[in-house]
Amino acid sequence: MLKLENICQSFHNDDIETRALDAISLEIKVGEFVAITGPSGSGKSTLLQILGLLESPSGGSYQFFGEEVARLPESRLSSLRRGAIGFVFQNFNLIEDLTAVQNVEVALMYGGIKSIDRKRLANEALERVSMSHRANNRPQQLSGGQQQRVAIARAIVGSPKLILADEPTGNLDSLNGETVMDLLRSAVDRGTTVIMVSHSLAHAAQAKRTINLLDGRVLSETRVSL
Repeated sequence: MLKLENICQSFHNDDIETRALDAISLEIKVGEFVAITGPSGSGKSTLLQILGLLESPSGGSYQFFGEEVARLPESRLSSLRRGAIGFVFQNFNLIEDLTAVQNVEVALMYGGIKSIDRKRLANEALERVSMSHRANNRPQQLSGGQQQRVAIARAIVGSPKLILADEPTGNLDSLNGETVMDLLRSAVDRGTTVIMVSHSLAHAAQAKRTINLLDGRVLSETRVSL
């Protein structure tokens, strides 16, 4: 479970303080599918950065699957990210000089996994997102939807506890967007916690819970009745 209590994040520029997050408190259970929405500047990306251990908050408490992480050193945060989090980005963030299977393997490079096992796991992940036939293609040879599926394969290849998706359908047409949503729901069905930032109300509505931010605060929450 992820538990945030009074999380604040401030940025200073000369004598000006900007508070990106203001006393955010929330809990996210294991296996939840959560969407974070809100206008530009509401704090969505900052919150995702903190949830993904890419930033440390200015104040407050963050328990990451039972471990207090708000004040941990970068070395420990890096170790937790590698072992527990898969990231999916709007702009895919694939390495242009690598093939699809090599891009997926990158997520396993620092886990002490043998090369032959990395290749096998990467190919299995590509098969799960219906991209095994494109394993040897480079990103420039793939469509936007195909690149995003490779990015999802990279996120799921290590069987992470948590997937963080930052506008994963933002650069895709409606058909490919729905394909990506299907893949994220499949990850949830396998027990992975998925947190997605989205401007798309239609895609956010497919999550089991929506958290709406405004000016760095939680404005409202909506849950789907089971």
